[in-house]
Amino acid sequence: MKKIVLGSLIAFSLSAAQAADIVDTAKSAGSFNTLVTAVQAAGLVDTLKGPGPFTVFAPTDAAFAKIPKAKLDALLKDKAALTKVLTYHVVPGKVMAADVKPGQVKTVEGSSLTVSAQGGAVSVDKAKVVKTDVQADNGVIHVIDTVIMPK
Repeated sequence: MKKIVLGSLIAFSLSAAQAADIVDTAKSAGSFNTLVTAVQAAGLVDTLKGPGPFTVFAPTDAAFAKIPKAKLDALLKDKAALTKVLTYHVVPGKVMAADVKPGQVKTVEGSSLTVSAQGGAVSVDKAKVVKTDVQADNGVIHVIDTVIMPK
């Protein structure tokens, strides 16, 4: 009987640990602190905690570090520009890596980004996808190495 209870508790704790929205998943990963700060500054937390589903091309802290500090600080203070940049990283729907097709993809921001695949490597505009299919309960995160800017 103890095995059944323990097994049930483990199964419950695993499913509870996986039940996190896009924002909480990014927070718990530990490598998206700047992205989470930017989402908060833009007032997009409630949106990305919403039902979705969303596909987020999430730049890491290292990706944000490529932006000169003065430019990043200015962007974080300009809510309209920040919202435009962040929503350019979001595609409506849940698109898993296996379903990604090269070409133009319309973003929540309204313009399209370019997805390309070459030699097994996938790029979004000029950013390389470095990790795919980070599951959240309202979508999926694909990790990118560069912050992409709308045209």
